[in-house]
Amino acid sequence: MPLALLALAISAFGIGTTEFVMMGLLPNVANDLHTSIPTTGYLVSAYALGVVIGAPLLAALTTRMPRKTVLISLMGLFTIGNTFSALAPSYGWLFAGRVLAGLPHGAFFGVGAVVAAGMVDRERRARAVSMMMVGLTVANIIGVPIGTLVGQSLGWRATFLAVGAIGLAAMAGIAVLVPRLPATQSAGLRHELSAFRSGQVWLALSTTVFGFAAVFAVYSYITPLLTDVAGFGDSSVTLVLALFGVGATIGNLLGGRLADRALRTALIGGLAALTAVLGLFTVAAHAEWSAAVMVVLLGVVAFTTASPLMMMVMEKAPHAPSLASSANQAAFNLANAGGAWLGGLVIARGFGYTAPAVAGALLAVSGLAIAVTAGLLERRAPESSRIVAAGVAHAEQDSVGVA
Repeated sequence: MPLALLALAISAFGIGTTEFVMMGLLPNVANDLHTSIPTTGYLVSAYALGVVIGAPLLAALTTRMPRKTVLISLMGLFTIGNTFSALAPSYGWLFAGRVLAGLPHGAFFGVGAVVAAGMVDRERRARAVSMMMVGLTVANIIGVPIGTLVGQSLGWRATFLAVGAIGLAAMAGIAVLVPRLPATQSAGLRHELSAFRSGQVWLALSTTVFGFAAVFAVYSYITPLLTDVAGFGDSSVTLVLALFGVGATIGNLLGGRLADRALRTALIGGLAALTAVLGLFTVAAHAEWSAAVMVVLLGVVAFTTASPLMMMVMEKAPHAPSLASSANQAAFNLANAGGAWLGGLVIARGFGYTAPAVAGALLAVSGLAIAVTAGLLERRAPESSRIVAAGVAHAEQDSVGVA
């Protein structure tokens, strides 16, 4: 694999750290800014809001720029957002900083996925994308725990300054390691937006929303599930959550390999496995050892679908892979918000902390049904349409090569 993927992985590590570390810093931020925990929790949503707004917007605005320049610029905006957050004098300014830091998230992964796929042979594209995404999963193992520890010891502002430093390192890595790449051979924004007229693109995006909402319905409430149902002590939860990151890293690498062999099969198989794991979670959550095993398996099956989902959207929008891939990142964050909302709803109705796993299983079944439907519709499409689409996709692959 090209060494340039290391620079993209470092960038993903920084993005993943800042996205999730706020959950561990909520008490510190609340005490320092004199706000309640629920109010401070909106800072998590602020970042997601930035992702949803920035993903399609920045991808569209940068569509004719050289991709290396786009990547460096997006990480520059990421660095500014985190530095701004560290220096925020009040809650309102911190909220704005979190939105600013989230703006480049989706566009970076969207463009980064296309760049990663364009630096390798066609049969290794999904693995290249998964290597970039390793940074995101490793952030849950190393970045978030260390960032939380730094925030608790030196103050939450130190954590965001550290993430800003990671952003600077990522910019330097991209500048040195990523080769010069041409801008997209685009016929204009209107032409790229026409990709969203495709039913297959919308089916792929819908699969992302339902598939990952299933994950976040459970993961958003994993701490009370582990303490109140499985019986873990508060001090053990961080270690168990790190196991989720280990499983996610394994699943991410596995998903990339499987997607290169058979993309649609990998996606459907991953969603079926996710459904099964979530269904078993309701039973296995009542003992410490089995709950820990299920946390690892949840990470594996959840991220086995990540690379296939990204590649599927890119494949179904060959004229606008960066824009479609960025939109898919917005879909991931909609899944985050929607899954957390549904999981909280069933808990609030008195069904207990295992109920989100049931809700998640139903969401996974929905995502699986959409993926299967998309596959059936694709098979029924006229043969000539599939040949044309394949030719366009191959041309797009050539257009992202080294200049």
